[in-house]
Amino acid sequence: MDIHSLRFFQAVAGLGSISKAAKELNYAQSNLTSKIQQLESSLQTTLFYRHNKGVTLTDKGKILLTYTEEILLTYTEEIFQLLEEVREVLNDDQTPKGPLVIGSMETTAAVRLPALLAKFHRQYPAVDLTLKTGPTEQNLQGVLQYELDGAFVADPIEHPDLTYKTLIEEELVLVTDTLHHPLTSLNEIQNRTILVFRSGCSYRARFEEWLHNEGIMPEKIMEFGTLDGIIGCVSAGLGISLLPRSVVTKYVEEGLLIEHLIPEKFGKVKTIFVYRKDKYMSASLNKFTEMISCE
Repeated sequence: MDIHSLRFFQAVAGLGSISKAAKELNYAQSNLTSKIQQLESSLQTTLFYRHNKGVTLTDKGKILLTYTEEILLTYTEEIFQLLEEVREVLNDDQTPKGPLVIGSMETTAAVRLPALLAKFHRQYPAVDLTLKTGPTEQNLQGVLQYELDGAFVADPIEHPDLTYKTLIEEELVLVTDTLHHPLTSLNEIQNRTILVFRSGCSYRARFEEWLHNEGIMPEKIMEFGTLDGIIGCVSAGLGISLLPRSVVTKYVEEGLLIEHLIPEKFGKVKTIFVYRKDKYMSASLNKFTEMISCE
């Protein structure tokens, strides 16, 4: 069984006729009939019922068609990706230019990236840089699916198709409104609402891990899509959150929040920039990763 046999099988199944499929594929009917017979022989099953009006899929044929559509879709996507890579390679004269799509966690985009992105834009104005924010898991999938050239996510990340560069190690702190007294025990927040980003956020995962380790089950968890939303609601006394110290420092200095230290085991997390090992390293992406290394 090969990809060509599956294409022939799909065409016959879709048209309900070997003769119609042969005509559409510009293929001799006898050769197409032989290919279908070979496929049935290799699978040791009957894929079509033959009748005067053409052919109809058997139950086994219907199962194969489901898998065939998925296989051919994946195969097509891989070809398009290879063709796009060929285009990039042939058009790349090692001058940083064209599109560069970067993903990032909301917190990193708010604090760590503005200076870096501004510096990159000044040095390489011909690069059409796009930044997309989202939780770590969403960014990872974007890189793996070739939707993002690279992304800033929280370590640890272990995936055979990815490589990375470290940007910074963040210190996480618990933040509350200014009316909250200094914490002496985590049990004091047992009844407080937990304010977090949506599922897939590494800081949320670290928060939940810490609470679980202490045997605390929060009564209510509220999800937010933006950093401003979380900080505003914490400041208003709606709940508490776990965020990088670099993000909340100015709000603490302005008297809007109070930060509380947490155990070091849960309070340190590295922000890394990940990208695919097998993706062609364009001049734009190469210069971007070099700039991260210099930060």
